[in-house]
Amino acid sequence: MATLSVDTALIEERIKALTNALVQNYTKQYSSSSINFDVVKGVKYYKIIERTSSASSLGGGNTSVHAFVSRQTGAVYKPASWKAPAKHARYNLLDDVSFSDCLTKADWAGSYLYIR
Repeated sequence: MATLSVDTALIEERIKALTNALVQNYTKQYSSSSINFDVVKGVKYYKIIERTSSASSLGGGNTSVHAFVSRQTGAVYKPASWKAPAKHARYNLLDDVSFSDCLTKADWAGSYLYIR
């Protein structure tokens, strides 16, 4: 049972590193706008929610799901909808090589989540 809590802590730490990388990628491109990523813990997945706000946008910005992360395995999924992930995992936050690859390719728009 202790292994599960260690994995949960590691997944949450790596989600934080991913969201920091996404914010850094956004600020490299747009210095006048702001972006935030919130993490919502669900039953099966962590939902990474992207919130943008800009002086040029009417209504104060947009909110969308950026990605889902499995609470059990650390697998990162592209969202299929607001409530559900796509079928195939893109990265795994518990695998050091996959996590490093995810951080290297991470961009705020989510293009790193498409299967090529």
